Amino acid sequence: MSTTSSTNPQGTAPAAAGPPPAAETGHRAARLIRNEATTEIPVHLLFRDDPDPAPVPLRPAVVGRRQGTGEQPRTRRPESARPRPVPQVDPELTERPARVLPGAAGVAAGFCGAAGCAVTSWWAGVVPPLAAQALGLPAYAGAGLGPAQWAAYAAAGALGMFGFGGLARGRTGRAWVLGLFGRYRGTVRRTGLMWVNPLLLRRRVDVRLRHWRSEPMPAADGNGVALRAVTLVVWRVRDTAKATLGVEDHETYLRECVEAALARVPVEPLGTVRSSADVAGDTLTRLVAADAAPIGLEVFSVRPVRVEYAPEVAAAMHRRRIAALDAAQRASVLTSVVDSVEDTVTRLTVRGLVELDDYERKMLVKDLTVAFCAGRGDAGH
Repeated sequence: MSTTSSTNPQGTAPAAAGPPPAAETGHRAARLIRNEATTEIPVHLLFRDDPDPAPVPLRPAVVGRRQGTGEQPRTRRPESARPRPVPQVDPELTERPARVLPGAAGVAAGFCGAAGCAVTSWWAGVVPPLAAQALGLPAYAGAGLGPAQWAAYAAAGALGMFGFGGLARGRTGRAWVLGLFGRYRGTVRRTGLMWVNPLLLRRRVDVRLRHWRSEPMPAADGNGVALRAVTLVVWRVRDTAKATLGVEDHETYLRECVEAALARVPVEPLGTVRSSADVAGDTLTRLVAADAAPIGLEVFSVRPVRVEYAPEVAAAMHRRRIAALDAAQRASVLTSVVDSVEDTVTRLTVRGLVELDDYERKMLVKDLTVAFCAGRGDAGH
């Protein structure tokens, strides 16, 4: 059977069958890339015929350290924290000893004033005859109450008032802060009978070692849960001038310092973590001592003695602790049961008492687990 071949008008043979060239078709040929999974990816999708890309400004980035290279990340230098301002007190307000006299001088001056008043009365002739005879005074008509007698009365009375009025008794652990017309005149730490100028204003200060148990104060733990903390503060007055004149009330100032420290230091309920309680106590002591030192107070210890949850969160935290204890107990029981089952099955198979396939082993483990769990449950009740 013969075939006739067709020719074009020019007499040339037709081209072989196949895809037309890109110039004749007017569009790009779709070349394909085939991978091992026979996925066809058009090549023209991998490249873009976009014009030149516009420059994009980039900010400096922080390059983190890559694992195993030992490179350190290049980060900005952290700004140093500004120091907290320290309270300042008048530098001239420092404790210094006051000038006092022994008590015998005041007693002598008082008796001299009393004797002067008696002699002036005899001089003026106002002493009753019976009193004069009892005192053994010589008979004297008296010159009367004139200006000289009144001046002698005033001098003797002032001497007696200053002598007896300036007597003071100093006690161990107590001090007197003296002031005159609003100016600090010194501190008296002496004990026993002494004479102090009666014109000076006296303020008694307790300089003994003291402890103060605070009322419940607001605090928080490491997670920010509201707490109520009772602290025990051991302290004493070191500088009486600063403690008395530097602030209005040094005890109130100390209380506010403790409250401010509790707001900055996280505390934990007692009985949870002993080390955290010690760290919190040391931090509280350091902060309160630094705040109280400028006013002459010496703080030795600030320890939380009772920490409990605030009323608004107490019920929720109680339920949370019970749930945590229950979960811990369940985990402990489950671990014990698994260990017992494993030990039983291992002993049975190692000693050759039984030969178990996979199904029988699973059934035995299941039965033993149920039995041990039931036994632990009955024992717990």
